[in-house]
Amino acid sequence: MALSLDPRRRMVRRQIAGRGVGDLRVLAAMEKVPREAFLPDALREFAYEDTPLPIEEGQTMSQPYIVARMADAAHIGPGDKVLEIGAGSGYAAAVLSELAERVFTIERHPALADLARARLEQLGYRNVDVRTGDGTLGWPEQAPFDAIIATAGGPRVPDSLRGQLSVGGRLVMPVGPTRSAQMLIRLTRTGPETWHQEGIEDVRFVPLIGEEGWTEDEARDRPARPTPLGLPQLVRAGEQALPDLGDPEFGGLFDRYGDRKVVLLGEASHGTSEFYRARAAITRRLIERHGFSFVAVEADWPEAAGIDRYVRHLPTRSGTPIALHRFPTWLWRNTDVAAFADWLRRHNATLPAERRAAFFGLDIYSPSDSIAAVLAYLDKVDPAAAKVARERYGCLTPWQHDPTVYGRAVLSERYRECEAEMVANLQDLLGKRLQYAARDGEQFFDAAQNARLVASAARYYRALYYGNAESWNLRDRHMFDTLTRLFEHRGSAAKGVVWAHNSHIGDARFTDMGRVRGELNLGELVRRRFADDAALIGFGTHSGTVAAASDWDGPMEVKEVRPSRVDSVERQFHDAGVPQAVLYLDTPGELRRRLRAPRLERFIGVIYRPESELQSHYAEVELPGQFDAFVWFDRTTAVTPLPTSQRTDAPGTWPFGL
Repeated sequence: MALSLDPRRRMVRRQIAGRGVGDLRVLAAMEKVPREAFLPDALREFAYEDTPLPIEEGQTMSQPYIVARMADAAHIGPGDKVLEIGAGSGYAAAVLSELAERVFTIERHPALADLARARLEQLGYRNVDVRTGDGTLGWPEQAPFDAIIATAGGPRVPDSLRGQLSVGGRLVMPVGPTRSAQMLIRLTRTGPETWHQEGIEDVRFVPLIGEEGWTEDEARDRPARPTPLGLPQLVRAGEQALPDLGDPEFGGLFDRYGDRKVVLLGEASHGTSEFYRARAAITRRLIERHGFSFVAVEADWPEAAGIDRYVRHLPTRSGTPIALHRFPTWLWRNTDVAAFADWLRRHNATLPAERRAAFFGLDIYSPSDSIAAVLAYLDKVDPAAAKVARERYGCLTPWQHDPTVYGRAVLSERYRECEAEMVANLQDLLGKRLQYAARDGEQFFDAAQNARLVASAARYYRALYYGNAESWNLRDRHMFDTLTRLFEHRGSAAKGVVWAHNSHIGDARFTDMGRVRGELNLGELVRRRFADDAALIGFGTHSGTVAAASDWDGPMEVKEVRPSRVDSVERQFHDAGVPQAVLYLDTPGELRRRLRAPRLERFIGVIYRPESELQSHYAEVELPGQFDAFVWFDRTTAVTPLPTSQRTDAPGTWPFGL
């Protein structure tokens, strides 16, 4: 069944026009062509996501923005004859057919060519011809062409394609020595033997295989291009080397943020020891020297309350669960958090109760609890849907776009039939958690907020199931609301530190999250509210080990972190050669200007899948807009988790029950 035009219009507005494609004919063509009609049935619900998608024969349909960007760059007129190299599903050819008088498209996989031809004919695209062949040789008997578009990257523009351009014709294709180091170029034929070439933007495409492209062997193993000259040297000159994490002066390099109302400290993964220890060192300094009075972390409110009672020497409450013991247990139940909690308890011991620094969770409902409840329910009523749901929940991050996961994440009819009952069960679950939290005493939010949360639960959980931006936005808005209520409760002089993932604390407006997918986050909301009274500090690493799972609810593994990509933010810091450093990003100059160019940044959450790292864990960012400072550790190590069993001889106030 065809989808409504609404998702198409949203795609065009956010993903294409929002990125600067302004040709009204291209925008109209992208809005008219039904992308879902060119996808396998199992993938149609994902047709208008901002991602490439897998198609038949192990190939990939390009991201919608790339299709539009290439058509825009080719300046296709209504009377033009166009050659496309790489028919694939036929989708891009359909878009081109809306712009040109005639389109000729070549596909090297016979089965794909047949399928593209059948789809185009069925949809009534009569001005497209499809053939099977070597795209690098073009279609000489139909030359010359007013425009040629190649949807695969080669080491150079094939001579055959150059020769088949008409004078004044434009060729658009990716060119570069590796798949990860390509430039989308436009080649214009200015005379019988003259051409003019322009660079458009950095891209990543599948290899162009053929007589005048890559061989099959070369496509599998090509040399890497060195990092562009100059930027790592600028980074090295601008960054400040950090002392050892155990040095008291480590935190001193962050005194410049001591007068802020709120300091947000990130992490590039949920399982890296150096990130936790650095945040602890910075937070200790802010509490001891600058009067910060609470820490708010990306954790469930009721469970974090157990740690708060411990660090503030408050009495325990009967029935309190082991603190932070649900999947992923290593996120907060690790030796680094335990060491910080011990320090905070010692620090508070000499202070009157009203001046003791507190420890709060920003989530009042736990997404991990909610997901666990869904999975338990589906395990009973529909095991096949439970398996699919585990795959989908493994991708509930704003940077996760693995096409193979999308291909498996198609929920069964039984799942859909059960949805209403699951939502009702989860509302009951949330209501009980709120009842427990309401008994938690003086620090808890008012009953009106609880009522709003229960009322919005159906919308939140429905969004959670289907993986759209709204589930992310609802959660980050709630964390922001929780933070602002903490400031109201603690008084006008209160200052707080936030610990959360880079994806939550970096300003989403300067990442693909906000610019393309319509997602906001805590960092953006904090900046809008507190402006210069807030500091957003990100963290990054090049390689090492990390604690993570391969699937949602899977066992923790210590995994090797792949070296950062050559086209990433992290590689600039690695090539700068300083083992650990901080770079202040709010200083004007050449370095800040160069770093404003969009680059990939790595995000590792609860799940880490190195085998699909580009699709699963990288997103495009503008670093100086995203953060006020960036803390760098070239090589990092995994956190050490704490056991989850309860010890009968443990002190009653110890939050982890060890």
